[in-house]
Amino acid sequence: METPLNSSDASLAAALRRADISARLDASDVPFEQTQQFQDVLSAAHEFLLNRIEDQRIDLSSWARQTVVKYVETETASFVQEWRIPVNEAEMQKVAGALVRELTGFGPLDDLLQETDVEDILINGHEDVYVSRGGVLGRENIRFADNHHLLRIVRRILAPLGRRLDDSNPMVDARLPNGGRLNAIIEPLAVGGPCVSIRKFRKDPFTPDELLAKGSFDRAIRAFLEAAVLGRCNIIVSGGTSSGKTSLLNALASFVPATERVITVEDTAELSLHHPHVVRLESRLGSFDGEGAVSIRDLVRNSLRMRPDRIVVGEVRGNEVLEMLQAMNTGHDGSMSTIHANSPRDALYRMEMLAGFAGFQGSESSLRRQIASAVDFIIQIGRLGNGRRVVQSICEVTGVGDNVITTQDMYRHESFVDRDGRDTDRWMGLGLQPHTTKLEPFRQFLRQASGSLL
Repeated sequence: METPLNSSDASLAAALRRADISARLDASDVPFEQTQQFQDVLSAAHEFLLNRIEDQRIDLSSWARQTVVKYVETETASFVQEWRIPVNEAEMQKVAGALVRELTGFGPLDDLLQETDVEDILINGHEDVYVSRGGVLGRENIRFADNHHLLRIVRRILAPLGRRLDDSNPMVDARLPNGGRLNAIIEPLAVGGPCVSIRKFRKDPFTPDELLAKGSFDRAIRAFLEAAVLGRCNIIVSGGTSSGKTSLLNALASFVPATERVITVEDTAELSLHHPHVVRLESRLGSFDGEGAVSIRDLVRNSLRMRPDRIVVGEVRGNEVLEMLQAMNTGHDGSMSTIHANSPRDALYRMEMLAGFAGFQGSESSLRRQIASAVDFIIQIGRLGNGRRVVQSICEVTGVGDNVITTQDMYRHESFVDRDGRDTDRWMGLGLQPHTTKLEPFRQFLRQASGSLL
Protein backbone atom coordinates (compact mmCIF):
# COMPACT_ATOMS: atom_id res chain seq x y z
CA MET A 1 0.00 0.00 0.00
CA GLU A 2 1.40 3.42 -1.05
CA THR A 3 2.00 6.10 1.55
CA PRO A 4 -0.40 9.03 0.96
CA LEU A 5 1.25 12.27 -0.14
CA ASN A 6 1.03 15.35 2.07
CA SER A 7 -0.15 18.62 0.51
CA SER A 8 3.39 19.82 -0.20
CA ASP A 9 4.42 16.56 -1.89
CA ALA A 10 1.15 16.51 -3.82
CA SER A 11 1.78 19.95 -5.30
CA LEU A 12 5.31 18.91 -6.22
CA ALA A 13 4.04 15.79 -7.91
CA ALA A 14 1.48 17.81 -9.85
CA ALA A 15 4.14 20.25 -11.00
CA LEU A 16 6.40 17.42 -12.11
CA ARG A 17 3.60 15.79 -14.05
CA ARG A 18 3.15 19.07 -15.90
CA ALA A 19 6.89 19.20 -16.51
CA ASP A 20 6.85 15.68 -17.96
CA ILE A 21 4.05 16.65 -20.35
CA SER A 22 5.83 19.89 -21.24
CA ALA A 23 9.04 18.00 -21.94
CA ARG A 24 7.27 16.07 -24.67
CA LEU A 25 5.62 19.19 -26.07
CA ASP A 26 8.87 21.21 -26.02
CA ALA A 27 10.90 18.71 -28.06
CA SER A 28 12.36 21.45 -30.23
CA ASP A 29 15.45 23.63 -30.55
CA VAL A 30 14.15 26.12 -27.95
CA PRO A 31 16.77 26.72 -25.20
CA PHE A 32 15.93 24.78 -22.05
CA GLU A 33 15.44 27.90 -19.92
CA GLN A 34 12.82 29.13 -22.42
CA THR A 35 10.66 26.02 -22.17
CA GLN A 36 7.65 25.39 -19.99
CA GLN A 37 9.48 22.30 -18.69
CA PHE A 38 12.13 24.57 -17.17
CA GLN A 39 9.49 26.74 -15.53
CA ASP A 40 7.66 23.71 -14.10
CA VAL A 41 10.84 22.09 -12.80
CA LEU A 42 11.97 25.43 -11.35
CA SER A 43 8.61 25.92 -9.63
CA ALA A 44 8.69 22.43 -8.13
CA ALA A 45 12.35 22.74 -7.09
CA HIS A 46 11.65 26.14 -5.53
CA GLU A 47 8.86 24.70 -3.39
CA PHE A 48 11.04 21.70 -2.47
CA LEU A 49 13.87 24.03 -1.45
CA LEU A 50 11.62 26.30 0.62
CA ASN A 51 10.36 23.25 2.51
CA ARG A 52 13.94 22.11 3.16
CA ILE A 53 14.94 25.58 4.38
CA GLU A 54 11.94 25.67 6.71
CA ASP A 55 12.58 22.16 8.05
CA GLN A 56 16.25 22.94 8.68
CA ARG A 57 15.48 26.39 10.09
CA ILE A 58 18.06 28.07 7.88
CA ASP A 59 18.48 31.84 7.61
CA LEU A 60 19.89 32.32 4.11
CA SER A 61 20.12 36.08 4.57
CA SER A 62 22.99 35.58 7.03
CA TRP A 63 24.98 33.43 4.60
CA ALA A 64 27.58 34.58 2.10
CA ARG A 65 26.42 34.29 -1.49
CA GLN A 66 28.94 31.56 -2.32
CA THR A 67 27.68 29.49 0.60
CA VAL A 68 24.11 29.92 -0.65
CA VAL A 69 25.18 28.82 -4.13
CA LYS A 70 26.80 25.62 -2.83
CA TYR A 71 23.78 24.84 -0.65
CA VAL A 72 21.33 25.35 -3.50
CA GLU A 73 23.40 23.23 -5.90
CA THR A 74 23.55 20.38 -3.36
CA GLU A 75 19.80 20.52 -2.65
CA THR A 76 18.95 20.79 -6.34
CA ALA A 77 20.97 17.63 -7.05
CA SER A 78 19.10 15.87 -4.22
CA PHE A 79 15.77 17.05 -5.62
CA VAL A 80 16.60 15.86 -9.16
CA GLN A 81 17.70 12.45 -7.86
CA GLU A 82 14.80 11.98 -5.42
CA TRP A 83 12.09 12.92 -7.90
CA ARG A 84 13.90 11.44 -10.93
CA ILE A 85 13.73 14.63 -12.95
CA PRO A 86 14.66 14.06 -16.62
CA VAL A 87 17.35 16.75 -16.89
CA ASN A 88 21.06 16.55 -17.63
CA GLU A 89 23.89 18.13 -15.65
CA ALA A 90 23.92 21.38 -17.63
CA GLU A 91 20.15 21.78 -17.28
CA MET A 92 20.36 21.06 -13.56
CA GLN A 93 22.95 23.84 -13.21
CA LYS A 94 20.61 26.26 -14.96
CA VAL A 95 17.84 25.32 -12.54
CA ALA A 96 20.20 25.81 -9.57
CA GLY A 97 21.33 29.19 -10.87
CA ALA A 98 17.72 30.31 -11.29
CA LEU A 99 16.95 29.14 -7.75
CA VAL A 100 19.82 31.21 -6.35
CA ARG A 101 18.42 34.28 -8.12
CA GLU A 102 14.95 33.48 -6.77
CA LEU A 103 16.19 33.18 -3.20
CA THR A 104 18.73 35.98 -3.03
CA GLY A 105 17.81 38.35 -5.86
CA PHE A 106 15.02 39.23 -8.22
CA GLY A 107 14.60 36.02 -10.22
CA PRO A 108 14.66 36.41 -14.02
CA LEU A 109 15.32 40.15 -13.62
CA ASP A 110 18.53 39.69 -11.65
CA ASP A 111 20.97 39.59 -14.55
CA LEU A 112 19.22 42.41 -16.43
CA LEU A 113 19.34 44.68 -13.40
CA GLN A 114 23.08 44.04 -13.12
CA GLU A 115 23.81 44.53 -16.83
CA THR A 116 25.26 48.00 -17.41
CA ASP A 117 24.09 48.29 -21.04
CA VAL A 118 20.40 47.84 -20.17
CA GLU A 119 18.46 51.12 -20.17
CA ASP A 120 14.84 49.99 -19.88
CA ILE A 121 13.12 46.73 -18.94
CA LEU A 122 9.51 46.52 -20.12
CA ILE A 123 7.36 43.58 -19.00
CA ASN A 124 3.93 43.00 -20.52
CA GLY A 125 2.73 39.96 -18.61
CA HIS A 126 4.86 37.02 -17.53
CA GLU A 127 5.90 35.85 -21.02
CA ASP A 128 6.56 39.16 -22.75
CA VAL A 129 9.79 40.97 -21.77
CA TYR A 130 11.45 43.72 -23.80
CA VAL A 131 14.79 45.39 -23.11
CA SER A 132 16.29 48.62 -24.47
CA ARG A 133 20.03 48.71 -25.08
CA GLY A 134 21.67 51.67 -26.76
CA GLY A 135 18.26 53.15 -27.52
CA VAL A 136 17.12 50.05 -29.44
CA LEU A 137 14.23 48.02 -28.05
CA GLY A 138 14.18 44.25 -28.52
CA ARG A 139 12.47 41.20 -27.09
CA GLU A 140 14.44 39.39 -24.39
CA ASN A 141 14.67 35.61 -24.08
CA ILE A 142 13.50 35.44 -20.49
CA ARG A 143 10.11 34.83 -18.93
CA PHE A 144 8.38 34.25 -15.63
CA ALA A 145 6.53 31.09 -14.62
CA ASP A 146 3.22 32.96 -14.43
CA ASN A 147 1.79 36.32 -13.40
CA HIS A 148 1.93 35.31 -9.73
CA HIS A 149 5.66 34.75 -10.11
CA LEU A 150 6.06 38.16 -11.73
CA LEU A 151 4.10 39.88 -8.97
CA ARG A 152 6.13 38.10 -6.29
CA ILE A 153 9.36 39.48 -7.75
CA VAL A 154 7.95 43.01 -8.13
CA ARG A 155 6.66 43.01 -4.55
CA ARG A 156 10.07 41.83 -3.36
CA ILE A 157 11.61 44.86 -5.07
CA LEU A 158 9.01 47.18 -3.54
CA ALA A 159 9.04 45.76 0.01
CA PRO A 160 12.19 47.57 1.26
CA LEU A 161 10.83 50.79 -0.26
CA GLY A 162 7.65 50.67 1.80
CA ARG A 163 5.44 50.61 -1.31
CA ARG A 164 2.49 48.33 -2.02
CA LEU A 165 1.03 46.78 -5.14
CA ASP A 166 -2.35 45.12 -4.61
CA ASP A 167 -6.05 45.49 -5.36
CA SER A 168 -6.35 48.59 -3.17
CA ASN A 169 -3.23 50.15 -4.74
CA PRO A 170 -3.04 48.81 -8.34
CA MET A 171 -0.48 51.36 -9.56
CA VAL A 172 2.91 52.15 -8.09
CA ASP A 173 5.85 54.36 -9.03
CA ALA A 174 9.01 53.99 -6.99
CA ARG A 175 12.67 54.96 -7.01
CA LEU A 176 15.00 51.99 -6.72
CA PRO A 177 18.00 52.00 -4.35
CA ASN A 178 20.41 51.92 -7.31
CA GLY A 179 18.88 55.10 -8.71
CA GLY A 180 16.51 53.49 -11.21
CA ARG A 181 12.77 53.85 -11.37
CA LEU A 182 10.02 51.23 -11.35
CA ASN A 183 6.42 51.65 -12.46
CA ALA A 184 3.93 48.81 -12.21
CA ILE A 185 0.23 48.47 -12.91
CA ILE A 186 -1.88 45.35 -12.41
CA GLU A 187 -5.30 44.00 -13.24
CA PRO A 188 -8.03 45.14 -13.65
CA LEU A 189 -6.36 48.38 -14.81
CA ALA A 190 -3.90 46.44 -16.96
CA VAL A 191 -6.19 44.23 -19.02
CA GLY A 192 -3.53 41.82 -20.28
CA GLY A 193 -1.89 41.16 -16.93
CA PRO A 194 0.74 42.97 -14.84
CA CYS A 195 2.79 45.56 -16.73
CA VAL A 196 6.14 46.64 -15.29
CA SER A 197 8.48 49.34 -16.57
CA ILE A 198 11.96 49.68 -15.07
CA ARG A 199 14.17 52.60 -16.08
CA LYS A 200 17.82 52.15 -15.18
CA PHE A 201 20.34 54.93 -14.76
CA ARG A 202 24.10 54.81 -14.97
CA LYS A 203 25.93 54.93 -11.68
CA ASP A 204 28.41 57.25 -13.37
CA PRO A 205 26.50 59.64 -15.66
CA PHE A 206 27.87 60.48 -19.08
CA THR A 207 30.33 63.34 -19.09
CA PRO A 208 30.31 65.93 -21.90
CA ASP A 209 33.40 64.30 -23.40
CA GLU A 210 31.72 60.88 -23.37
CA LEU A 211 28.66 62.29 -25.14
CA LEU A 212 31.00 63.95 -27.64
CA ALA A 213 32.71 60.60 -28.28
CA LYS A 214 29.32 58.91 -28.72
CA GLY A 215 28.39 61.46 -31.40
CA SER A 216 25.65 63.25 -29.46
CA PHE A 217 27.15 66.58 -30.60
CA ASP A 218 30.37 67.97 -32.05
CA ARG A 219 33.18 70.03 -30.54
CA ALA A 220 31.63 73.36 -31.47
CA ILE A 221 28.42 72.49 -29.65
CA ARG A 222 30.35 71.16 -26.66
CA ALA A 223 32.11 74.52 -26.41
CA PHE A 224 28.81 76.37 -26.80
CA LEU A 225 27.17 74.32 -24.02
CA GLU A 226 30.14 74.92 -21.71
CA ALA A 227 30.01 78.66 -22.37
CA ALA A 228 26.25 78.74 -21.81
CA VAL A 229 26.57 77.06 -18.41
CA LEU A 230 29.59 79.09 -17.31
CA GLY A 231 27.83 82.25 -18.52
CA ARG A 232 24.86 81.39 -16.27
CA CYS A 233 22.36 81.07 -19.11
CA ASN A 234 18.99 79.56 -18.19
CA ILE A 235 18.61 76.35 -20.19
CA ILE A 236 15.66 74.10 -21.01
CA VAL A 237 16.45 70.63 -22.40
CA SER A 238 13.53 69.52 -24.56
CA GLY A 239 12.85 66.07 -26.00
CA GLY A 240 10.63 63.03 -26.11
CA THR A 241 10.53 59.99 -23.87
CA SER A 242 13.91 58.24 -23.55
CA SER A 243 15.57 60.82 -25.78
CA GLY A 244 18.45 61.44 -23.37
CA LYS A 245 17.22 64.59 -21.59
CA THR A 246 18.42 63.52 -18.15
CA SER A 247 21.82 62.37 -19.46
CA LEU A 248 22.34 65.72 -21.17
CA LEU A 249 21.24 67.62 -18.07
CA ASN A 250 23.76 65.65 -15.99
CA ALA A 251 26.48 66.50 -18.50
CA LEU A 252 25.58 70.20 -18.51
CA ALA A 253 25.71 70.34 -14.72
CA SER A 254 29.31 69.11 -14.79
CA PHE A 255 30.27 72.54 -16.20
CA VAL A 256 28.95 74.33 -13.09
CA PRO A 257 31.88 75.80 -11.11
CA ALA A 258 32.71 73.91 -7.92
CA THR A 259 32.27 77.08 -5.86
CA GLU A 260 28.51 77.22 -6.54
CA ARG A 261 25.68 75.58 -4.59
CA VAL A 262 23.29 73.54 -6.75
CA ILE A 263 19.86 72.39 -5.60
CA THR A 264 18.09 69.70 -7.63
CA VAL A 265 14.33 69.21 -7.44
CA GLU A 266 12.77 66.05 -8.88
CA ASP A 267 9.65 63.98 -8.79
CA THR A 268 11.75 60.81 -8.72
CA ALA A 269 15.44 61.40 -8.01
CA GLU A 270 17.28 60.55 -11.24
CA LEU A 271 19.96 63.21 -11.53
CA SER A 272 23.46 62.34 -10.39
CA LEU A 273 25.51 65.47 -10.79
CA HIS A 274 29.31 65.50 -10.92
CA HIS A 275 29.54 68.42 -8.52
CA PRO A 276 30.89 68.77 -4.98
CA HIS A 277 28.02 70.89 -3.57
CA VAL A 278 24.63 69.43 -4.50
CA VAL A 279 21.46 69.35 -2.41
CA ARG A 280 18.94 66.80 -3.76
CA LEU A 281 15.22 67.26 -3.10
CA GLU A 282 12.55 64.72 -4.06
CA SER A 283 8.77 65.11 -3.97
CA ARG A 284 6.62 62.83 -1.85
CA LEU A 285 3.29 61.19 -2.52
CA GLY A 286 0.66 61.58 0.15
CA SER A 287 -1.53 58.98 1.78
CA PHE A 288 -4.72 57.75 0.17
CA ASP A 289 -6.46 61.01 1.11
CA GLY A 290 -3.51 63.11 -0.09
CA GLU A 291 -2.30 63.99 3.39
CA GLY A 292 1.44 64.54 3.70
CA ALA A 293 2.07 65.09 -0.01
CA VAL A 294 4.93 67.39 -0.98
CA SER A 295 4.83 68.55 -4.59
CA ILE A 296 7.57 69.70 -6.95
CA ARG A 297 6.10 73.19 -6.66
CA ASP A 298 6.48 73.11 -2.87
CA LEU A 299 10.10 72.03 -3.21
CA VAL A 300 10.98 74.67 -5.81
CA ARG A 301 9.42 77.33 -3.59
CA ASN A 302 11.35 76.03 -0.58
CA SER A 303 14.62 75.79 -2.53
CA LEU A 304 14.56 79.58 -2.97
CA ARG A 305 15.05 79.85 0.80
CA MET A 306 18.08 77.53 0.76
CA ARG A 307 20.55 80.01 -0.72
CA PRO A 308 20.91 78.31 -4.12
CA ASP A 309 23.28 79.55 -6.80
CA ARG A 310 21.48 77.40 -9.34
CA ILE A 311 18.26 75.41 -9.29
CA VAL A 312 17.94 72.30 -11.46
CA VAL A 313 14.41 70.96 -11.89
CA GLY A 314 14.52 67.39 -13.20
CA GLU A 315 11.41 67.83 -15.31
CA VAL A 316 8.79 70.55 -15.61
CA ARG A 317 5.36 69.02 -16.11
CA GLY A 318 3.00 70.83 -13.76
CA ASN A 319 2.35 74.00 -11.81
CA GLU A 320 5.98 74.16 -10.67
CA VAL A 321 6.66 75.96 -13.96
CA LEU A 322 5.62 79.26 -12.35
CA GLU A 323 8.11 78.97 -9.48
CA MET A 324 10.84 77.91 -11.90
CA LEU A 325 10.25 80.92 -14.16
CA GLN A 326 10.19 83.25 -11.17
CA ALA A 327 13.47 81.77 -9.91
CA MET A 328 15.09 82.30 -13.31
CA ASN A 329 13.83 85.89 -13.34
CA THR A 330 14.86 86.78 -9.79
CA GLY A 331 18.60 86.27 -9.49
CA HIS A 332 18.99 82.52 -10.01
CA ASP A 333 20.56 82.66 -13.46
CA GLY A 334 22.14 79.45 -14.67
CA SER A 335 19.18 77.32 -13.69
CA MET A 336 18.21 74.33 -15.83
CA SER A 337 15.35 71.93 -16.41
CA THR A 338 13.91 69.44 -18.89
CA ILE A 339 10.52 69.32 -20.56
CA HIS A 340 8.68 66.82 -22.76
CA ALA A 341 8.27 68.42 -26.19
CA ASN A 342 8.97 67.61 -29.83
CA SER A 343 10.54 70.97 -30.74
CA PRO A 344 11.68 74.21 -29.09
CA ARG A 345 8.48 75.92 -30.21
CA ASP A 346 6.42 73.11 -28.69
CA ALA A 347 8.42 73.49 -25.47
CA LEU A 348 7.42 77.16 -25.28
CA TYR A 349 3.77 76.31 -25.95
CA ARG A 350 3.90 73.66 -23.26
CA MET A 351 5.31 76.08 -20.69
CA GLU A 352 2.51 78.51 -21.52
CA MET A 353 -0.08 75.78 -21.13
CA LEU A 354 1.34 74.55 -17.82
CA ALA A 355 1.47 78.09 -16.46
CA GLY A 356 -2.17 78.58 -17.43
CA PHE A 357 -3.16 75.36 -15.67
CA ALA A 358 -1.19 76.55 -12.61
CA GLY A 359 -3.45 79.58 -12.33
CA PHE A 360 -1.24 82.33 -13.77
CA GLN A 361 -3.11 85.57 -13.06
CA GLY A 362 -1.60 87.88 -15.66
CA SER A 363 -2.41 88.34 -19.30
CA GLU A 364 -1.22 86.10 -22.11
CA SER A 365 1.29 88.71 -23.26
CA SER A 366 2.74 89.19 -19.77
CA LEU A 367 3.19 85.40 -19.43
CA ARG A 368 5.05 85.26 -22.73
CA ARG A 369 7.29 88.15 -21.69
CA GLN A 370 8.07 86.34 -18.45
CA ILE A 371 8.98 83.14 -20.30
CA ALA A 372 11.08 85.05 -22.82
CA SER A 373 12.99 86.92 -20.11
CA ALA A 374 13.53 83.74 -18.07
CA VAL A 375 14.71 81.25 -20.70
CA ASP A 376 17.89 81.86 -22.69
CA PHE A 377 18.32 78.63 -24.66
CA ILE A 378 16.30 75.54 -25.51
CA ILE A 379 18.34 72.47 -26.40
CA GLN A 380 16.35 69.93 -28.39
CA ILE A 381 17.56 66.35 -28.08
CA GLY A 382 16.14 63.32 -29.86
CA ARG A 383 16.67 59.65 -30.55
CA LEU A 384 17.47 58.56 -34.10
CA GLY A 385 16.17 55.41 -35.76
CA ASN A 386 19.37 53.55 -34.88
CA GLY A 387 18.92 54.37 -31.19
CA ARG A 388 21.58 57.10 -30.97
CA ARG A 389 20.71 60.25 -29.05
CA VAL A 390 21.82 63.53 -30.62
CA VAL A 391 21.35 67.23 -30.02
CA GLN A 392 18.95 68.18 -32.82
CA SER A 393 19.05 71.94 -32.38
CA ILE A 394 20.03 74.77 -30.05
CA CYS A 395 17.52 77.59 -30.08
CA GLU A 396 17.87 80.99 -28.41
CA VAL A 397 14.81 82.73 -27.00
CA THR A 398 15.27 86.34 -28.08
CA GLY A 399 12.19 88.16 -26.82
CA VAL A 400 8.56 88.85 -27.72
CA GLY A 401 7.33 90.38 -30.97
CA ASP A 402 3.73 90.80 -32.13
CA ASN A 403 2.68 88.96 -28.96
CA VAL A 404 4.71 85.89 -30.01
CA ILE A 405 7.86 84.59 -28.33
CA THR A 406 10.65 85.05 -30.86
CA THR A 407 13.53 82.61 -31.29
CA GLN A 408 16.53 81.96 -33.48
CA ASP A 409 18.33 78.69 -34.18
CA MET A 410 22.02 78.68 -33.32
CA TYR A 411 22.76 75.11 -34.44
CA ARG A 412 20.82 72.49 -36.35
CA HIS A 413 21.53 68.77 -36.77
CA GLU A 414 21.57 67.13 -40.19
CA SER A 415 21.95 63.47 -41.17
CA PHE A 416 23.24 62.39 -44.55
CA VAL A 417 24.76 59.36 -46.27
CA ASP A 418 28.42 59.73 -47.21
CA ARG A 419 30.13 58.30 -50.31
CA ASP A 420 30.70 54.99 -48.53
CA GLY A 421 26.99 54.64 -47.75
CA ARG A 422 27.40 55.34 -44.03
CA ASP A 423 25.02 57.47 -42.01
CA THR A 424 26.83 60.64 -40.99
CA ASP A 425 25.89 63.50 -38.68
CA ARG A 426 26.79 67.13 -38.85
CA TRP A 427 25.73 70.21 -36.95
CA MET A 428 25.33 73.39 -38.95
CA GLY A 429 26.21 76.63 -37.20
CA LEU A 430 23.81 79.15 -38.68
CA GLY A 431 26.18 82.08 -38.23
CA LEU A 432 23.89 84.06 -35.97
CA GLN A 433 25.21 85.99 -33.01
CA PRO A 434 23.39 85.32 -29.74
CA HIS A 435 21.29 88.18 -28.37
CA THR A 436 22.14 87.47 -24.75
CA THR A 437 25.05 89.40 -23.29
CA LYS A 438 25.85 86.47 -20.97
CA LEU A 439 28.06 84.94 -23.68
CA GLU A 440 30.08 88.10 -24.35
CA PRO A 441 33.06 86.97 -22.20
CA PHE A 442 33.22 83.71 -24.18
CA ARG A 443 33.17 85.18 -27.70
CA GLN A 444 36.81 84.34 -28.45
CA PHE A 445 36.45 80.87 -26.92
CA LEU A 446 33.44 80.12 -29.14
CA ARG A 447 35.08 81.59 -32.23
CA GLN A 448 38.05 79.26 -31.82
CA ALA A 449 35.81 76.24 -31.26
CA SER A 450 33.47 76.80 -34.20
CA GLY A 451 35.69 78.59 -36.65
CA SER A 452 32.98 81.01 -37.74
CA LEU A 453 30.26 81.56 -35.15
CA LEU A 454 30.41 84.81 -33.11
